[in-house]
Amino acid sequence: MFDFGIKDIVDIFLVALMLYYVYRLMKESRSLNVFIGIMVFIVIWLFVSQILEMRLLGSIMDKLVSVGVLALLILFQDEIRKFLYNLGAHQRVQTITRFFKSDRKKGEKVDKGVIMPIVMACMSMAKKKVGALIVIERDTPLADIVKTGDLIDANINQRLIENIFFKNSPLHDGAMVISHKRICAAGCILPVSHDIDIPKELGLRHRAAMGISQESDAIAIVCSEETGRISVAINGSFQLRLSAEELESILTKEMLF
Repeated sequence: MFDFGIKDIVDIFLVALMLYYVYRLMKESRSLNVFIGIMVFIVIWLFVSQILEMRLLGSIMDKLVSVGVLALLILFQDEIRKFLYNLGAHQRVQTITRFFKSDRKKGEKVDKGVIMPIVMACMSMAKKKVGALIVIERDTPLADIVKTGDLIDANINQRLIENIFFKNSPLHDGAMVISHKRICAAGCILPVSHDIDIPKELGLRHRAAMGISQESDAIAIVCSEETGRISVAINGSFQLRLSAEELESILTKEMLF
C-alpha cells in the first residue's frame, strides 16, 4: 500500500522551493535555457531508468549524470557561489551570526573622521560630474579584488580620493577599496552584475557596484559621471539620488571599522 504522510509533503515542498530558487538564479544569470535542458535530461533519465527500466541506456545515463554533476559545478561556479552567499546573508542566518559577533563589536563606534572625508569627496566629485566607485570592506575580505588594482595603503583623505578619480588619472576608471580605515588600493576590477532588474539608465559603474554588493557585504558608493548623482549599493540593492546627509547617515549606520 502506498504510504504518503506529512514528511512526504514537506519533502515535495522543499524540492519545489529549491527548484524555484534555482530557476530564479538561472533566469537572472541568463542561463535559463541551460536549466531547462538539465531538467528535461533529468526527466528523461528518470523515465528510462525507473519506469521503462532500460538497463543499458539507464546505466549510460547514470554515468553521464555522475560526470555531469562535476561539469555543472565548474560551469555554474559563479551561480553556486552567489547562492551560497545569499544563503549565508539571509536575515535569519545573520541574526544568528550577530550573536557571535556581538562581543567583538561591543563598544565600537563609527569613526566620523573616516566617514566625513568620503562623504565630502563624493559630494565634490558629484558636483563636478566626476565618475567614481568606492568600495568599503566590512566582514567579507576583499583581498582578491585588491590584487586586481594598484596598492596604495594611505590614510583616507578627501583630496587624495578626488585626485585618484580625476579624469586624467590612470586609476580613475577602476574602483577604490577602503579597508581598516585606510585606502587600500585603486584601479580595482569588480564583478559586474547581470541582474535584469537594474534600471537601464544606470551605467557600468552601477553594475559593478551591484556585483560586489551581491558577492560580499561591502558598501559600494557610486558617483555618476553622467548625472552627478550619488548612489549606494548594499546587499544587492540600490539607494539612489542621495544627499550628503543621507550618505553620511547610511555610512554611519552600516559601517563599523
